[in-house]
Amino acid sequence: MPHHLITAALPYANGPVHIGHLAGAYLPADVYVRYLRAMGEDVVFICGSDEHGVPITLRARKEGVSPQQVVDKYHGIIRQSFADFGISFDIYDRTSSPIHHETASDFFKTLFGKGEFTEESSEQYYDEEAGLFLADRYITGTCPNCGNTYAYGDQCEKCGKSLSPRELINPHSQLSGKPPVLRQTKHWYLPLDRYQREWLEKWIDGHRDDWKPNVFGQCKSWLDQGLQPRAVTRDLDWGVPVPLPDSKGKVLYVWFDAPIGYISATKALFRQRGDANGWEKYWKSKDARLVHFIGKDNIVFHCIIFPAMLHAHGGYVLPENVPANEFLNLEGDKISTSRNWAVWLHEYLQDFPGKQDVLRYALCATAPETKDNDFTWKDFQARNNSELVAILGNFVNRTLVLTAKYYNGKVPAAHALSDEDRACLEAIQAAPGKLGDLIRRYKFREALFELMNLARLGNKYLADNEPWKKQATDPQRVETILHVSLRITAALARLMEPFLPFTSEKLHGMLNLVHAKWTAAWDETLLPVGHQLGEAGLLFEKIEDPAIETQVARLQASKAANEAANAAAPAVSPQKAPTSFDDFQKMDIRIGTILAAERVPKTEKLLKLTVDTGIDQRTVVSGIAAHYDPEKIVGQQVTILVNLEPRKIKGIESQGMILMAENAKGELAFLQPTKAVENGGTIS
Repeated sequence: MPHHLITAALPYANGPVHIGHLAGAYLPADVYVRYLRAMGEDVVFICGSDEHGVPITLRARKEGVSPQQVVDKYHGIIRQSFADFGISFDIYDRTSSPIHHETASDFFKTLFGKGEFTEESSEQYYDEEAGLFLADRYITGTCPNCGNTYAYGDQCEKCGKSLSPRELINPHSQLSGKPPVLRQTKHWYLPLDRYQREWLEKWIDGHRDDWKPNVFGQCKSWLDQGLQPRAVTRDLDWGVPVPLPDSKGKVLYVWFDAPIGYISATKALFRQRGDANGWEKYWKSKDARLVHFIGKDNIVFHCIIFPAMLHAHGGYVLPENVPANEFLNLEGDKISTSRNWAVWLHEYLQDFPGKQDVLRYALCATAPETKDNDFTWKDFQARNNSELVAILGNFVNRTLVLTAKYYNGKVPAAHALSDEDRACLEAIQAAPGKLGDLIRRYKFREALFELMNLARLGNKYLADNEPWKKQATDPQRVETILHVSLRITAALARLMEPFLPFTSEKLHGMLNLVHAKWTAAWDETLLPVGHQLGEAGLLFEKIEDPAIETQVARLQASKAANEAANAAAPAVSPQKAPTSFDDFQKMDIRIGTILAAERVPKTEKLLKLTVDTGIDQRTVVSGIAAHYDPEKIVGQQVTILVNLEPRKIKGIESQGMILMAENAKGELAFLQPTKAVENGGTIS
């Protein structure tokens, strides 16, 4: 028997999870795992929080807490969200755990001992005030492509261009705000270019026919560009320390340590089970079957980089499949956590308590399996009301209510079968195999559609045969109709479980039925004649317009808030051409005091100022009349460029320039010292 090891992408523990995460990796993985378990197969389902890397440290600094406090907070929120939605992990671990640090360190040491790494020294940005080398996200500056003055060292989020810190104009540290300096530092690299030539390209090409086209296509694109060595270490103080002498202040790069989290979590699971070596049959045996469920942003890591790591280490199986999904959009727009354009799982359950399966159903029905797809609240409502309530729920409720009414809730016998009866029973018999085949091929949307087709068949069968009209004239026919309907209902209870686990559990209770193996969904022994059913109830309820309008309004409020914030943000002009220090030194900027001020006749903007510069008393014409009353600024200390060449303005010789700052509204403000400075004090 194969040993199935199923992993779902480790969510990053710097915030909660949303519907895009659920649809992309966790829901399809859960459907697949639940099916394998129903088939009686040997399977473990592994996940956990990814808790290292720069974004964690950035959030910690922003919130004024430690990185450990950040990951503790979000690990708890994420774990609870998954539990609430029935994502049936065998373990949900975390990469900050001791067992992960131990596993990742050992993995690195094995590769180092085998000579798999190359060692390179390079110049990287260093913050002298903070005493740290700066990760790319700790560096901001002006984008050389679009002029955005707040581009990161790895990407400009305004134009989307990938960057390196050295490409930024006027880079500065997010820690101190100071310009960083370049310093030599040493790191270890994984030689992906060598692996590409030796085996990786051939291995990926071997999956041309069994990997999804979107996955294989992205892999080929990376290979066609040519792989480059990739650093496996970083200069940071948060993460798994590099287990080598003289490597203080260096940690394993998060992309390297995170996938090892799958291994450490499996180890942790089997330690909990009292079988410390049990993990090896899922990672190292010839019967192991490794499948990664991820979103498309993680394809390169799970199809190229992690397999390269496993192969270089030796002894591990490589992934059999990586059925990555594309992205889920929300109301026609890309999901964005920073813009709060998202449906957060923990908030959804506050608004729709007990309706986990409704969201599971809607997300599976619109899953972005081969291309990006869109979630809308109106579609969510329609699928609930028109499909779950009107088809599945209606059929089940009528079947159970009629059985309770006519036969005191006991399963009636079937008598002479019509062609229509036989067709229904044949559909039941075929359903487990048909759905199972689709699930094994990662076609979850199609499998769900086939499940609902069985419910549609039952609903039509009941409506066409109208047992409520035949009870008085043909009671044996009614027994047969309800017997067949109950058989369909029992099959639905079993087959819906991977998709709608909460509803399946509820329906099993109504049928007074224990969970059977997947292949027994059609078996008439599930509901033998005379079997006592439980109490009937509604599986689903309609979702009314006000509930949907509230959700849409919440999103629109987020959009309006973002637009307002963007409108209020100052339009920062791009940096001017660089100037030399020598040129700057030529400028004589001093502190002065305004002694007198008056409006320049026939002008709206100009004031004539008399300024004590400490050197002399001189006249300066300044365009600040729209912002200041002349009588109110007498005695004001100002910053003045005193060696600007004099020029005549409206017939008045101006001998200098008052330096001002302008805000987003166009309002001017004096640049002045925070405490009194004698006139003539220099600016340096």
